[in-house]
Amino acid sequence: MITIYKDKTDIPQNMEYVELNDVFFNQNTVLSLDERAAKIIEKIDESKLISKYKIQSRFDDVILNIDMISSGCKTVLNVLYYPNKVFCLKECGNNALEVLYGFENGNVYSNYALIPFDMDKVVVQTKTDKQVICDYEELKEWWNNEE
Repeated sequence: MITIYKDKTDIPQNMEYVELNDVFFNQNTVLSLDERAAKIIEKIDESKLISKYKIQSRFDDVILNIDMISSGCKTVLNVLYYPNKVFCLKECGNNALEVLYGFENGNVYSNYALIPFDMDKVVVQTKTDKQVICDYEELKEWWNNEE
């Protein structure tokens, strides 16, 4: 399950927080891409990873550099390859969120609710509390509840 933080001060001091997913992806994650990335790129962006640094776009099968995948897809790949860092969720659309919320582990942050309708369960964490939430409405309530 992914772990969600809704306040930056809740992120443990020993965990790195990454706000700029595009930059992090282009400088780090791109070097680690493998078959797992190909499946995610196809699912989220409907593009095909054809080499380490190239994709075949769903638009007229144009060949593009890997940095042209969506920011949401980059965020999901960052979480996949660096599960011990915390990544900002704010650039993820529903297609990326649906994949991300299915991960076995990873850490994300957003100060407002970003929830796919088809969610299973996640861990939510504050400085003082950690709990598992298995329901869309309950997660939305947790996110909107001021502490």
